[in-house]
Amino acid sequence: MEDEFYRIKRLPPYVIAEVNAMRHAARQAGKDIIDLGMGNPDLPPPQHVLDKLCEVAQKPDAHGYSQSKGIPGLRRAQANYYANRFNVELDPETEVVVTMGSKEGLASLATAITAPGDVVLAPNPSYPIHTFGFIIAGATIRSVPTTPDEDYWRSLDRAMAFTVPRPSILIVNYPSNPTAETVDLAFYERLVAWAKENKVWILSDLAYSELYYDGNPTRSILEVPGAKDVAVEFTSMSKTYSMAGWRIGFAVGNPKLIAALTRVKSYLDYGAFTPIQAAACAALNGPQDIVERNRQLYQKRRDVMVEAFGRAGWDIPAPKASMFAWAPLPPALKEMGSLEFSKQLLTHAEVAVAPGVGYGEDGEGYVRIAMVENEQRLRQAARNVKRYLTSMGVNTPAAS
Repeated sequence: MEDEFYRIKRLPPYVIAEVNAMRHAARQAGKDIIDLGMGNPDLPPPQHVLDKLCEVAQKPDAHGYSQSKGIPGLRRAQANYYANRFNVELDPETEVVVTMGSKEGLASLATAITAPGDVVLAPNPSYPIHTFGFIIAGATIRSVPTTPDEDYWRSLDRAMAFTVPRPSILIVNYPSNPTAETVDLAFYERLVAWAKENKVWILSDLAYSELYYDGNPTRSILEVPGAKDVAVEFTSMSKTYSMAGWRIGFAVGNPKLIAALTRVKSYLDYGAFTPIQAAACAALNGPQDIVERNRQLYQKRRDVMVEAFGRAGWDIPAPKASMFAWAPLPPALKEMGSLEFSKQLLTHAEVAVAPGVGYGEDGEGYVRIAMVENEQRLRQAARNVKRYLTSMGVNTPAAS
């Protein structure tokens, strides 16, 4: 009998879990850990959304199996969101499916459309589901850069020219998790043209659609005319409405891919709890001031973090979007590597961050910092980091 199952053998140890285990142990020991490691929103959902959840949960007929692809009202609400936000028309029946977060949606679509041995192009570094969802489904991953520059396009063309079998799927994720990089509509126009020419499906993860800063709204690949011929896009309510634990997301776009995802889901689940879906309708259809408030709050946290950590001696580029900063290790400590640096910060500064290597080998030399603590805690984290850097002999600017 095999010691390990086939698919489990294809999964490496989850690097980030090592830091998470250390964080848990430190907290059990009474340490006050400032957790900037996981992208877990610390804000509550809007009150009217909570009220709707409670109202529908009181109904006796709301507790049976729900529709796997999502209740019609929620699919219509998502179609309206795309019409209002991106000027994209979607058919709620054939071009929208509700998922249990964008993560489950990506994994279920991978199960639906990949065969063992298929080659999938995925960014490196990237959020783990972008690669492991397909590895679990039996596919082979060929990495392309995350940074959307000319090297990105050269990598795509090299992959098509020299990979056997030819890649059939490309994953894109902008704003990127973990790097927070963004793209404009011209990038998507070029990408759609490339995909049509090379007969490649595009799966776009737009989980951070509403967390953009400095007045530069994120774009959707579906804004490109003809994009629905080759693309589906995943969005999530987790960050936009602070509903991460509710597990509500969407896949929209190409009807063939949506049908495949819907069919696989019909075998795997009965859909999210109906009161949660009804409350998600209330979020999408109700007042949207919470979205702007959250965006401003995260932008303020970003500014505080960049300024405070900079004064502590750690220069961090200001992200243009998402709830993360992608921070290069302080130059004097770069040789330590991202995993060891993350462990050191946890042990000596009581600050948890996510090691960049956990997002792929090209993430080495960076850590991901989540802006999920309030401004006071971010300043405290910066003070703790400064104390650690000083103890390591790293020159820090004089406090101002």
